[in-house]
Amino acid sequence: MASNDNFFERVYEIARQIPYGRVTSYGAIAKYLGAARSARMVGWALNGSSLKEDVPAHRVVNRKGILTGKHHFQGTNLMQQLLENEGILVKDNQIIDLDKYFWDPMDELL
Repeated sequence: MASNDNFFERVYEIARQIPYGRVTSYGAIAKYLGAARSARMVGWALNGSSLKEDVPAHRVVNRKGILTGKHHFQGTNLMQQLLENEGILVKDNQIIDLDKYFWDPMDELL
């Protein structure tokens, strides 16, 4: 269990660095952490981040820009509202023009 805790903390560390008005994917975080096939585990980590107010989990979506984590936010459309407040366009639970907003930790973090 301790290794999961460490992995989760590393996920939170990356999520905290996603800039305002940008998003990344579960898979991009997993790949950056050297665990390319662990996108689902990144999701589990972020689902448990609700007690950590400094982790912007709303900025992490699936590889197609779909708000798959939205059920883990209080309120029906809170994830979408948070993204729209940052200027990100969302329609039918999917980010419009994902490439415009996508932040890849492999490119952005050294």
